Amino acid sequence: MKKEIINKLFPEEILSISEIEKKYPPRKLKEGAMVTRFAPSPTGFMHLGGLYSGLISERFAHQTDGIFYLRIEDTDQKREVEGATELIINSLNYYGLVADEGPTLSGKEIGYYGPYKQSERGEIYKAYVKKLLEKDLAYPCFCSPEELEEIRLNQESKSIRTGYYKEYAVWRNKSELDILHALEQNIPFVIRFKSHGNFDNKIIAQDILRGTRELSENDQDIVILKSSGLPTYHFAHVVDDKLMGTTHVLRGEEWFSSLPLHLQLFQAMEWQTPNYGHLLPIQKMEGSSKRKLSKRKDPEANVVYYEEQGYPKDAVIEYLLNLANSDFEDWRKANLGKNNKEFILSMQRLSHSSGPLFDLTKLNDISKEVIGQFSAEEIFEKSLKWAKIYDKNLAHKMEQNSDYVKQIFNIERVNTTKVRKDIAKWSDIRREIEYFFDDTFNLSTQDIDSMLASIDKNDIKSIINSFMASYDVQDSKEIWFDKIKQIAIKHNYAENTKAFKANPGQYKGYVADVAKILRVLVTGRIQSPDLHAIMQILGRDRVFKRLKVLG
Repeated sequence: MKKEIINKLFPEEILSISEIEKKYPPRKLKEGAMVTRFAPSPTGFMHLGGLYSGLISERFAHQTDGIFYLRIEDTDQKREVEGATELIINSLNYYGLVADEGPTLSGKEIGYYGPYKQSERGEIYKAYVKKLLEKDLAYPCFCSPEELEEIRLNQESKSIRTGYYKEYAVWRNKSELDILHALEQNIPFVIRFKSHGNFDNKIIAQDILRGTRELSENDQDIVILKSSGLPTYHFAHVVDDKLMGTTHVLRGEEWFSSLPLHLQLFQAMEWQTPNYGHLLPIQKMEGSSKRKLSKRKDPEANVVYYEEQGYPKDAVIEYLLNLANSDFEDWRKANLGKNNKEFILSMQRLSHSSGPLFDLTKLNDISKEVIGQFSAEEIFEKSLKWAKIYDKNLAHKMEQNSDYVKQIFNIERVNTTKVRKDIAKWSDIRREIEYFFDDTFNLSTQDIDSMLASIDKNDIKSIINSFMASYDVQDSKEIWFDKIKQIAIKHNYAENTKAFKANPGQYKGYVADVAKILRVLVTGRIQSPDLHAIMQILGRDRVFKRLKVLG
């Protein structure tokens, strides 16, 4: 294409390729080190799938002594949401996925390969678009939106593929005079890539997660530079991944169909292609079928959901590691207390035949295990920090009764081989402590009747009186329980399950039924942590007041 046309397309001075390449020298890393990136668009909230892919990219980079960087792909400014970039950075930092390079909340950037926002790299893209124009691998297109729509409708009427290719690429073979004439009339234009592919031909693509795949060649003359002067994702990511030294691109499956185009662009630029791996999306069961975790349908698709609910950061990360590599759970059991960054993520185990399945119950189980490793002091501090943001009334109660609440959290956390695991998230805390306070302890006669329906009412009153007559708050747990067994025997309840099963017709029940009466009246629930410890924390007066509720 004549120099005159290129000069009219880019009348301003363009950076030279040599200047750019001098600024972005090849990275010097040890052999096998990966350079990965998390490159979201600032179009709204952070999806759990985004955190998942970001985690995987971060782990592979750091476990190979490589570089993990953040790049904001904000060239589609019509879709950009104010504050979304800050939300992305906050989310990564919150979950410990701190980028080695990229934009920061302060507005400054870390790293020598920036700017890390694509909207600030416009001059770089133009230099490489100009290079493609000079090689006759790109051309200006002056089609209006209405003309493009007419092309699409024509293709649909013929039941053929839609797009800008072959004879439908109307500006591909226009004469230089036609182009100059359009430029002189100041008709808006875009720059398109001139594809030499044939859709009927196949290419063999290597996906590091999905293996060898056969795909049709790209024949679409896609837009690489919009009329705004900003590039499309397709072209921008190729330039950026080259200049920033990206070795492995781990991204969502939705980009897999674009792989032939991206490989073609790297080839046109005469650059080495990075390793591409396409992650299958997180799935969710809906009835008997699976579907993608949806930001429109599922509140748990938004990573903010987990912070609002009060899931510890490590619990969310460990859950995502479990989705990525199914052997993480076995590793965790064998390495209690170790930092999960010591787990070596496997590329092979990421090669799922279908997307990982989201399971809130599994997340809760993992979170209970994580919280189970915390001390009472840690639980108090972490839950209070959460409550100050999301449950201010709870935070006030905790601060006003800090020693008392710490005693509650300490139940079954010291001097025990089986630590309690009843708290999955900080929003559970309210329920776990409210029955320790008279103003939030609610137990109606109907509740009692419902929970103790299988036990004779006369027995209930008699058992309560016997317990109150023998109770001593100074009793050890062994003495306390032995007294309950004696009360059980006195009222014709078996002292253990074995004795009851041996002669079920001989007994009204067994000792657990007696303990159940006390538990229901004291805590208002059928299940609770260690009842002996609960009674000691509540104190004799409060325990007796609750036991006397039946008169």
